[in-house]
Amino acid sequence: MLKKIDETVGFIKKQVKNPPHVGIILGSGLGQLADEIEVSVSIPYSDIPNFPVSTVKGHQGELIFGSLNGVQVVAMQGRFHFYEGYSVEEITFPVRVLKLLDISYLFVSNASGGVNSDFEVGDIMFITDHINLMPNPLIGPNFDEYGPRFVDLSEAYDKRLLSKAKKIASHHGIQFKTGVYAAVSGPTYETPAEYKYIQSIGADAVGMSTVPEVIVARHMHLPVFAVSIISDLGVEGKIVEISHDEVVDAAATVAPKLTTIIRDMVAEV
Repeated sequence: MLKKIDETVGFIKKQVKNPPHVGIILGSGLGQLADEIEVSVSIPYSDIPNFPVSTVKGHQGELIFGSLNGVQVVAMQGRFHFYEGYSVEEITFPVRVLKLLDISYLFVSNASGGVNSDFEVGDIMFITDHINLMPNPLIGPNFDEYGPRFVDLSEAYDKRLLSKAKKIASHHGIQFKTGVYAAVSGPTYETPAEYKYIQSIGADAVGMSTVPEVIVARHMHLPVFAVSIISDLGVEGKIVEISHDEVVDAAATVAPKLTTIIRDMVAEV
C-alpha cells in the first residue's frame, strides 16, 4: 500500500500548485460546500491512480482543490463505503493521501439516523465520540512511517475544533446538538430492534461511514472535526420507512447551515 500511496500523492502534487491546509470529506447530500470553494483544480476520482470510485447517489466523485474563505483546502466530493464492496483499507486510502498532501486538519460530514429521542430530522450533531461496529481499518501490518501500532482514541474528535464549531454556530444562531456516532456497515437501514440496541449502548446517531476515516486520521496524528446531519429517526414511535433519496434530500436542506459553520471554521484554523 505504501507504494500506491506514494504514486497517488505524486500524481496529485504534479497538478496542484498550492498545498491544502484543511481536508474536507463531504457526505451524502452535503456536496453544496464545494460550490463555496474557489476551485483551482478538480480531479475526477476515476483519473487518480489507485483511488476508489464513488458508486452511491449524492457522491459526485471528485477531488477539489481551491480556496475557501481565504484558506487552501481539498474537498472530497463523495466518499467510499464498506458496503460498496471496498475494504476498510481502501475506503480510508484517501485519508492517508490527504495527510501526505500536507493537510493539518480533517473535517468530516455525514448524514445519519438519530436514535436520541430529543433529536429531529434536520438537526445538526457535532460528533464528540464514536462507537465502532465496523472492521477496524488498522487491522493488519502497521505502517510505522504513518503512526503507532496502538492508537489512543481518548480524544478522537478534537476538543479545540469542537469548541470553535460551537462558538461559530451560536454566533450565527444555528442550533446544534452534540453526541456519539455509531458506525455500522450497511447498506440496510436498521431494524427497530437494531435502533434500540444502538441507543442502548450509548449512541445518539448511527450511520455507515466516518469512523474508519477518523481512526486512520488519528493514526496519522491528524486532528478531526466531524458532524452529522440527522436525516431520519430511529426512535420508537417515530420510525418510518426511509429511502436513500430521502436521506440525501433531508441532508441537502440543512447543508447551507453546515456550509456556514465549516466555512468559518476553516478561516479560524
